[in-house]
Amino acid sequence: MYYFVPPRASYAIPGPPVEPPVETTGPTAPDLSDYLGLLRRQWWLVVLGCVLGVGAGFGATQVMPKTYESVTSVLVQPAGQDTNVAGGRTKGDINLDTEAQLVGSTQIAVGAADLLRSGDAPDVLAKGVSVTVPPNTAVLEITYKAPDPARAQTGSHAFAEAYLRNREASAQAGIDAQISALNSKVKQLNTSLTQINSKLADLPRDSASRPSLESQRSTNQSQLNSISGKLNDLTTETVSAGKIISDAQLPTSPSKPNGKLNLATGAMLGLLLGLSVAVVRERLDRRVRAAADVERVARVPVLAELTLASGPQLDEVFQPYATGGRTFNRLRNEVLASLRPEDRVVVVAGASRGVASTLVAANLAAAMARSGSEVLLLGAHLPDSLVDAAPLARLFGVGATPGLGDVLTGKVPLRAAVQRAPRVPSLRVITTGGTGSAGGLLQSQALRQALGQLRRRDWYVVIDAPSTASSADAQSLARLADAAILTVELRRTRRPEVVDAVAQLTRVGTPLLGTVVIPRLVAAAETQSGLGDDDADFSHDEDTPDFDDLRDLDPSGDVLRDQRDQRDQRDQRGERGDKGRDVPRTRPAGAEDDSGDLSIAGVTLPGGQPRLRNRPTPPRRPGRAKPEDPDTAVLRRLDGETLRDMDRAANNGQHTAS
Repeated sequence: MYYFVPPRASYAIPGPPVEPPVETTGPTAPDLSDYLGLLRRQWWLVVLGCVLGVGAGFGATQVMPKTYESVTSVLVQPAGQDTNVAGGRTKGDINLDTEAQLVGSTQIAVGAADLLRSGDAPDVLAKGVSVTVPPNTAVLEITYKAPDPARAQTGSHAFAEAYLRNREASAQAGIDAQISALNSKVKQLNTSLTQINSKLADLPRDSASRPSLESQRSTNQSQLNSISGKLNDLTTETVSAGKIISDAQLPTSPSKPNGKLNLATGAMLGLLLGLSVAVVRERLDRRVRAAADVERVARVPVLAELTLASGPQLDEVFQPYATGGRTFNRLRNEVLASLRPEDRVVVVAGASRGVASTLVAANLAAAMARSGSEVLLLGAHLPDSLVDAAPLARLFGVGATPGLGDVLTGKVPLRAAVQRAPRVPSLRVITTGGTGSAGGLLQSQALRQALGQLRRRDWYVVIDAPSTASSADAQSLARLADAAILTVELRRTRRPEVVDAVAQLTRVGTPLLGTVVIPRLVAAAETQSGLGDDDADFSHDEDTPDFDDLRDLDPSGDVLRDQRDQRDQRDQRGERGDKGRDVPRTRPAGAEDDSGDLSIAGVTLPGGQPRLRNRPTPPRRPGRAKPEDPDTAVLRRLDGETLRDMDRAANNGQHTAS
């Protein structure tokens, strides 16, 4: 078992066993939920394919040539000396399968052409005829296909008539051949009898040869009598090869094209086409669609998942008892349980560009501070310009400058950049600052020294890091942290970005606690379902110790005095804005105007006025004391006690090394 110790600035804390980087062997086999999700996302492609298929089937029905069919049923009877009729699977004098083939022969087609008096060639006419034999019957069903109903009717009847005539002619020819053969035999017998009678007349009565000749004459006479009987039967026999039992009718509708069949076929083909396009589109779209995609692709657990019901926005810190607030409370519990007693620094990085990590880091820091822990939120999201859509200054009502960028460039000391969050006790904030070109300094010794100073305080430090897709700064910050959390924004973050982010964080030896999955972020002005401030709970227990640790970083008190002046100026600007609009509002001292309902494109609220997060105080009832606003109570205490301590420290000349 090998242990990896991340490099520290001036400290060395043994790290936990380092897990090997995540190895991905490709996506696992999809399950039923994946297919259902595909249909839910790409349903319009499937519907569009079905509609196109039905339209194609209808169009094909309209352009295809129409074909009419007419059927004539013929009962096959024995003709001539035939005695029985056999089916297609038996042997006999008449085989109906053979007769069916005979109907489509050229000989029958010639006879049908004569009956139709058609100029079409017999072979052309024969292509339109088909014959079927119903099971266990002696019936031939002769079907003829033609472009118009009349031709179909006459064609079917003509082929049936031509078949019967041909069969009768064949039977009559057979009878005539038998009669001719019997007549020849009769002639031979008569000649033989004449010769025998002549010999008998010349012989004496007692001749020895007379009995023999008389026997021959008797035999010949018997044969002649038998043949004569057959001749009589053949000459009197009536030839009937069969008859039409159901004549052809004039068809009223075409048999082809089959509209219903074409529509059904088109719908099925369109459905297959739509599904194919949906699958291809889903395969080409590599964005993360659900939290299960993160676990399947990156093989890391999902610590928390914000749903659409939480209403995450670009500029929102969830209230403790709101849906999103409860989610981050659970995330806080899991993070604190995963950290060792000596662990203090947690880095939050996004897998893709955007402000997702800022939202998660801010809410996680607020949730940790609400539990009573001293927390500092460090805004290190410098290189990504999109972070300006929801800066930490707007989220917590602190000044935008000075910040980390000013500290790293040496413009201000670290203590000057630390600000208290007015609405969240126990939370301090270091914003990104006003130096946008300080992104490269995140890998410098100055940042290590700053984190070393913060580690010496008994504070939890939550770092809002740049995305791993934008630079290597997130990896550099992870080396200095005790744990890392990855933020994934659905429908924006791509699966390869998640895999790469996990690999970057694990390769530097920082324990990756898991991921936080949030829906695609929108500005507050773009959503209609926002959680109000009624759920806010900023109660402050009187037993809570004073948070005056900033004196250690600001012995002279100049920084806090400047912050107080800036807060007073913002209060005055807010009061002037309220008077200009003549809108009665109850605004707690130090509360920051919330102009965060802005999209990334910079959309402002109607009227161009910022919206205060704090709602007007409800009118009090007669006879009851006016309830004090929770924000007012917290800020009054902070302003009254913290600033008095600051002034006292400055006047007495107390100095503490930072």
